[in-house]
Amino acid sequence: MEPFGNLLKHWRLRRRYSQLDLAVAANVSSRHISFLETGRSRPSRTMVLQLSDVMDVPRGERNSLLTSAGFSAAFAARDTDSNDLRFVREAIAWTLERHDPYPAIAFDRHWQVVKMNRCASTLLGRLGVGEGDSLLEAFLSKGPLRDALVNWPEIAREMRARLRTESTHYGGDPILEAAIDRLGTLDSGDDRESRAPYPAVIPVEYRAGPYKLSFFSTISQFGSAEDIVLADLKIELMFPADEATRRALLE
Repeated sequence: MEPFGNLLKHWRLRRRYSQLDLAVAANVSSRHISFLETGRSRPSRTMVLQLSDVMDVPRGERNSLLTSAGFSAAFAARDTDSNDLRFVREAIAWTLERHDPYPAIAFDRHWQVVKMNRCASTLLGRLGVGEGDSLLEAFLSKGPLRDALVNWPEIAREMRARLRTESTHYGGDPILEAAIDRLGTLDSGDDRESRAPYPAVIPVEYRAGPYKLSFFSTISQFGSAEDIVLADLKIELMFPADEATRRALLE
């Protein structure tokens, strides 16, 4: 097991805190932070959670900090079918269903699809993506989804930026980092200069039969989530980015 001091230093550097910065934010002395990192002092359970709060450490990784310090884990990773998450499941279903006739999906930390509404099932199903599938793999591999993307260079650039942000939040997620590396090897091109000034949003444009469908998205997460699975769950609601798309979906 990784010593607590090493994990604390890892997260401090990831969050770009000096020992003094972290000490001030956590209302402790910089000497105490130094002693915790070198193992000269042992943290209390409250101190581990306090430092985790300051550094915005994800729930699963907070468990690692706790166990490395000799304490039991604080956060559970419940199955989405568990009775504890009944009202959460209902909230997800309510949100997705009421977004029809526009696409909506719920997916996890690694972009694996948890649930889709009817429109998303129809649209993405034709492109080989269903519940339980990886959106990352579908975007990164040559196949129906990639072939249908009209503006792949723009989407690849935006995906890299988004994945970097998400991986940084998790302290460097191996799956997300691998996806970033794969995106970097793809010949995505860069046509930003031809689009200057930049549009208000970068839509995702699909070629679907006789239609070109253009969407922008909003992404939401559950507030005050203390469950590991729930904290990582995201809901993406897609909206028409032009009148032609809106009409095609309303037909």
